[in-house]
Amino acid sequence: MDYQVLKNTVETELERFKTIPEEEWSDKFSEEKWSKKEILGHLCDSALTNIRRFVVTQYKENENIVYDQNFWVRAQNYQNSPTSDVIHLWKYLNLQIVNIVENMPDEVLQNSCDTTKTERRIYTLEYLIQDYMDHLQHHLKTI
Repeated sequence: MDYQVLKNTVETELERFKTIPEEEWSDKFSEEKWSKKEILGHLCDSALTNIRRFVVTQYKENENIVYDQNFWVRAQNYQNSPTSDVIHLWKYLNLQIVNIVENMPDEVLQNSCDTTKTERRIYTLEYLIQDYMDHLQHHLKTI
């Protein structure tokens, strides 16, 4: 896998984020929908959860590592956090993911992790890394 793509994404998006006016980061179309800042916060929560998956699954297989995304966004209070703090958190969490996956031995890529709350679903580290990058791209398009 080419993890340089993730590093390049971080650099490119940081430049793009500078073009988004501050008030636009907090705008909400409805109470049920996340603002741009909350979407970026969700990506921070995803990074935090996946850092744990990417590290733990290297030494302990089939660990159940899940999170409730809506609860996390509310509990972290991203909407009322300074936008620059959320952006910096997102940046450094993703650079840490790059560091982890670049240093991950190939032989652990087939280790597995359970990512579900109810029905058991097991995924390999290799799949989870790619899924993380796809998920990141999906949400960045909405910001």
